[in-house]
Amino acid sequence: MPKSLIIATKLNGQPVQFLAEPRQSLLETLRDTLHLTGTKEGCANGNCGACSVLLDGRVVNSCLVLAAEAAGREVTTVEGLAESGKLNTLQQSFLEHAALQCGICTPGVLIAAAALLEQVPHPTEEEVRQFLAGNLCRCTGYDKIVRAVIDAADRMHPEVTQP
Repeated sequence: MPKSLIIATKLNGQPVQFLAEPRQSLLETLRDTLHLTGTKEGCANGNCGACSVLLDGRVVNSCLVLAAEAAGREVTTVEGLAESGKLNTLQQSFLEHAALQCGICTPGVLIAAAALLEQVPHPTEEEVRQFLAGNLCRCTGYDKIVRAVIDAADRMHPEVTQP
């Protein structure tokens, strides 16, 4: 049995320590050890984006990242997007636009969309579609998701003129 590692990281803005086996994925650790079940397992091979999290502000598939790689870094999950226990603007926009159905892809899409809006305050439809290309949705299609992201951008940055 491999020896467990003590991993210290910042998770959703809070310092945490946890034990992980050297071969354990960040996804397994988030769900099974830290009980943050918002991040979903879709394909387990990096193709669907359901397990997307932010690692130092960059979108990664947590099924492909070892938990040990999070040591000394900052991890943000879908739970970390909420503001004081309430849905943030992006999450609220997803609800209002019915941009979710079964919920498997939603956490990963929200994480990717949050990263996009951090980089591009008012993305075009094409930019949203391109940025979210690594996230597969089998239920809602993408139009409602794209509309929700653009609406959230308008709400979050009303002072910025759209291109």
